Amino acid sequence: MKYKKLGKSGIKVSEIGFGAWSIALAWWGKKIEEDEAKRMLKKAYDVGINFFETADMYGRGKSEKLIGEVFKDMRNEIVLSTKYGYDFANVEQIGHNELPQKFDPDFTNYALQNSLERLQTDHIDVYGMHNPKLRHIRDDTIFQTFDKLIEEGKINACQAALGPAIGWMQEGLEAIERESISAVQTVYNILEQTPGNELLDSAVKNDVGILVRVPDASGILTGKVNENTKIDEKDHRSVRKGEWIQSALRKVEQLRSIAERNGLNITELAIKFILSKDGIASVLPTVISEEEIQQFASMSDGNYINSSDMKEINDLYNTWPPYELKATIPSN
Repeated sequence: MKYKKLGKSGIKVSEIGFGAWSIALAWWGKKIEEDEAKRMLKKAYDVGINFFETADMYGRGKSEKLIGEVFKDMRNEIVLSTKYGYDFANVEQIGHNELPQKFDPDFTNYALQNSLERLQTDHIDVYGMHNPKLRHIRDDTIFQTFDKLIEEGKINACQAALGPAIGWMQEGLEAIERESISAVQTVYNILEQTPGNELLDSAVKNDVGILVRVPDASGILTGKVNENTKIDEKDHRSVRKGEWIQSALRKVEQLRSIAERNGLNITELAIKFILSKDGIASVLPTVISEEEIQQFASMSDGNYINSSDMKEINDLYNTWPPYELKATIPSN
């Protein structure tokens, strides 16, 4: 396993991180029982993963509790990252609809204290805004609160996790400019490089690390999703419609020769493509088994894609039609 610096924070994180939402939510085709979840967390540590990224709303605290239980006696050996911003205590979530958001100082302190207790720790390495909108990124009081928490030693660094869907370019660019922000998390993969490429350019200039989720394009790049796949409406991938899947599969075929000449399968090419980019701090694949953890971890071996093949991928990407990006809806 290779390790990279998380932006200006200086924190060293594993190139492959553990995105811990799948162990608390049955949104990826499988419900993971607690015993298996704990085995997965331990397996991740055993193969060199030190970066565990979660959020308070994943299973309404379940993900954080599992991490806290597994690593309660190993606090200095791992990097804990969690996010907040959704007021889920007294609201029922319907499907994948977003819940009310809060980032004011009182709610920030309330959410942080709850996360600290669930994670069984006295500090969070990376504390994040979960899917902030532009008005939040432009609110100085939020970042003043972060600065105070850093001074108090309750958190070491901050991130802005963009979403929930792909996009939010302006939000990301403005977050990167914030002094308090050491990391920005975004959807990025070899098929969906916008707005990731633009964010990466700015992140390198501002010493901000980019955290990548959905590196497998919702299963297209691992072969889990094909033209015959039936996705349950409760599955997080249900937003991927048949036309998108067909188009994505055609793009994969265009990439296959590049993978083969490098002795890689498509999944390996997809992950190594991301790791070959300047500004990437950690990749967070969605994993639902110990075997998948082992497979993804083995891809962090220091062997990156050469510049000519990276250029070919870039040139190919530029021939593909653009797609819709989500963004903050301007207020009237």
